[in-house]
Amino acid sequence: MVEEILIAGTGALACIFGARFSAVGLPVTLLGTWREGIHALQENGIRVIGLNGELQSFPVRATDNPDECHESKMALVLVKTWQTERAAGQLAHILSPTGLALTLQNGLGNVEILTDALGEARVAAGTVTLGAALVAPGIVRSQGQGLVNLGERSRIGEWEAILRRAGFGVQIEPDLQRVVWRKLAANAAINPLSALLDATNGQLRQSPAAMELIHSVIRETIDVAGHKGIPLSPDETIRMVDTVLEQTAGNISSMVQDLRREAPTEIDAINGAIVLTGETLGVSAPANRLLWQLIRSKVELQRITTP
Repeated sequence: MVEEILIAGTGALACIFGARFSAVGLPVTLLGTWREGIHALQENGIRVIGLNGELQSFPVRATDNPDECHESKMALVLVKTWQTERAAGQLAHILSPTGLALTLQNGLGNVEILTDALGEARVAAGTVTLGAALVAPGIVRSQGQGLVNLGERSRIGEWEAILRRAGFGVQIEPDLQRVVWRKLAANAAINPLSALLDATNGQLRQSPAAMELIHSVIRETIDVAGHKGIPLSPDETIRMVDTVLEQTAGNISSMVQDLRREAPTEIDAINGAIVLTGETLGVSAPANRLLWQLIRSKVELQRITTP
C-alpha cells in the first residue's frame, strides 16, 4: 500500500495531480501558504472542471502547517520557482530519511536548491507537459493529458508506479539534464510570449511571426545547453515544441495566469537563467533577453499602476 503522498503547492498543477491521485484511492496532502486555496481544499476537496465541462470533487487533506506532514515518504514539489527555497526548508524537516522528493517544476535551479536541503539521494526530477488553469481557489480546469518525463535514477520506479496508477503517461529519460533543458526550451519559447500576447498556445501557432520568435528562442537555448555539454537536436526540439503547442492548443500558460493575477512570474528562472548561464559561457541569447526584460517590465508596470 502506498503511503500518503505529500504535494508541495496548492496551485493548478498541484490540484490536477492531487485530484488524479485521489481518484485512484491514493491518500494526498497538499502543503501550501495560500490561505484561500487551503480553506477551499479543506471545505470542498479539489474540484476539477473536465474537458466536457463537468465539475468533479476529489477529497484531499490540505494544510499550511508542515508539522502535520511529519515523516512524509513521497513528496511532489509543484510550487513556483521563487517558492522553492521555502518548500525545500520545510521538506528538510518533514521528509522521511528514506523519502524521495520529485520536482516537476519549470526553470533552472530547483534541483540544486532541493539537493542542498535534502541531499542528492532524496531528490528526483522530471518534467510535465500537461496543462491546467486555476479558475478559483481549489477549482482547476484540465487542459489536456500531457506526459511526465522522469530522469532515470535509483528508486525512480516508485514514482513511476504511482504516476502510472493515477493514469499519467510516463517516460523515463536516461539523461536528466537533457530532460530539464528540453523542457526549459519549451517554457522559454512559449510562456513569456503567450503572456505578452495574452494568447493560448494554439493562437501562437496561428502567427508566423510568433512562431519565428519561438524558434529563435529554442535555438538560442540549445546553443547555451550545448556549451554546457548538454547536446540537444535543434530539429528534434523544435518538433517537440511544435507538438506541445498543437496538443495543448487550448492551454493558457502558467505565465499568462500569473500576469492576469498580478502574481510573481518564473521568468528569472526560465529566460533569465538561460541568459545568465549563456553569459558565463560566452554565449549571447538576445531573444531570451528580450522576452526576459519585457516580462520584467510588464510586472514592474503592474506594480506601479496597481493601487
